[in-house]
Amino acid sequence: MKLWVLLSLAVLWVELQNGACQQPKRRKDAGENHIRPGGKRVKVRYPKLKEKDLTGRGSSLLTQVLDKGRFLRLADSTNLTPGRNLELRCKGSNIGWAYPSYLDTFNDSRLSIKQSDKYSQLILTSPSAADTGMYSCWVILCDGAECHKDPDRTSTSYIYFADKDNLFVPSAIHFEIVYLRPDRPAIVPCRVTIPLARVSLHREVPPEEIPLNGTLLSFDPTKGFLLQTPSPEHQGVFYCKAVTKVTPQVSTKYQLLYVEVPSGPPFASLKASSTSARGGDTINITCTVLGEPEEDVSFQWTYPGQDHRPVDVHGSTRLLERGIGHTIRISQSVITVEDLETIDFGRYICRAKNKNGETVVATSIESKLEV
Repeated sequence: MKLWVLLSLAVLWVELQNGACQQPKRRKDAGENHIRPGGKRVKVRYPKLKEKDLTGRGSSLLTQVLDKGRFLRLADSTNLTPGRNLELRCKGSNIGWAYPSYLDTFNDSRLSIKQSDKYSQLILTSPSAADTGMYSCWVILCDGAECHKDPDRTSTSYIYFADKDNLFVPSAIHFEIVYLRPDRPAIVPCRVTIPLARVSLHREVPPEEIPLNGTLLSFDPTKGFLLQTPSPEHQGVFYCKAVTKVTPQVSTKYQLLYVEVPSGPPFASLKASSTSARGGDTINITCTVLGEPEEDVSFQWTYPGQDHRPVDVHGSTRLLERGIGHTIRISQSVITVEDLETIDFGRYICRAKNKNGETVVATSIESKLEV
């Protein structure tokens, strides 16, 4: 019996020794160093996300070139210091650019654009507060001779050239006219160079500050004051006032004029000096359009003796005040036919066209019977 007990204890002691020597196995976490048979340690590498996976298709196109070959991807708005040359790059082998329009208007030699195989480069030397505005680039797609802008690959950034001495973007016009229309919002374009400046709108006579309410009147530093529903009460002379930590500044003055004619095709009428005439007489036919003050109108005539008889056509435009602050533009085209012949009698047609459409009016000139 004692021998059996001793044998059992010996077997138990052997099992305990085997269990104590065994270590539990575990899985290595991802990224932990592994040891290859050759003894070298290797690290698990995870695939990196490509730049195009992190951002939209167009958001990585536009970058600013900094010193020492560094690049900065531009945000929706960017604050820069005047006087330091600006270099922008846009990825692509065929790129289009947009920038403040006055740089083209005055054929500014400070601006240059170069296209290379992989990117386009825009350089603006010695930028100032006047260069504040929207800068954008896009990929141009071409199919043979036809090319168009790729809307999915476009980058835009509004660049402020902050200048404490010019809180408002300078303008070559010291007294601007803003037309108010009943069918569209109006903008008082007092843009600022420092987006955090506190800006208010003031009427000159009677002197008062126009309160902001966020709906009918709001302010956008990239555009100015926005009037959602202009009315005759908004007419008058206005100016903007900007305040920062330095002395307050005032903007250009703006004359707000209310326009009673809504947008649309020309409102045209036709009037002849006489609807009947004899051979040898002279007639004048006037085509008149009432429209928006700054909207151009073109005229085209069709008449019986066209390409066979000489005629005189001349035009004129003028602004007309109809009541206080109600302004319209009168555009006229007059056709004159002298020494009437048989071929000149018939239908005279005037076509008046603006950016919103075309209007056609007509009248007839008849031969007056001899008594």
